[in-house]
Amino acid sequence: MDDPDETRADASDEAVGYVRTATGDDALEVRRILDAAMLEPGDVESRIAEGNVLVAGDERGGTAGTEERILGTVVLEPLEEPGAHVSAIGVRRRHRGRGIGTALIDRAVAREGRLTARFDDGVRPFYERLGFSIEPIDDRRHRGVKSGHGTDFD
Repeated sequence: MDDPDETRADASDEAVGYVRTATGDDALEVRRILDAAMLEPGDVESRIAEGNVLVAGDERGGTAGTEERILGTVVLEPLEEPGAHVSAIGVRRRHRGRGIGTALIDRAVAREGRLTARFDDGVRPFYERLGFSIEPIDDRRHRGVKSGHGTDFD
């Protein structure tokens, strides 16, 4: 493991084999995942170069002859205060519900200490399961906060 932020799951965890910081070689797969989820977090390549994109997957074979297969990604936006904002999170449709999004958020919280997110009503259950404190922005949108030491709003 060359990435100091990389972790690998034990053999009993079939859904997620690793979570690591994305590299430039991952840009196409990250874009594909985000495009399929109809998410547009901005300049993904710059975010990857800054170290603000995490990927999760397994080692069952990917594209371009690699052993890895990227199954999910989270794009983070650094905040002025400690922590980061979740600009986008996506998991390949066939692999949803297997803990990949949870692994990405857990890694991001461990790395950043605190995460914020803005999201629609339809994905509120996802953020609730992850332990985000949630407050409404309006009747369709919400704001969530999660920190490694409990949750709270500013």
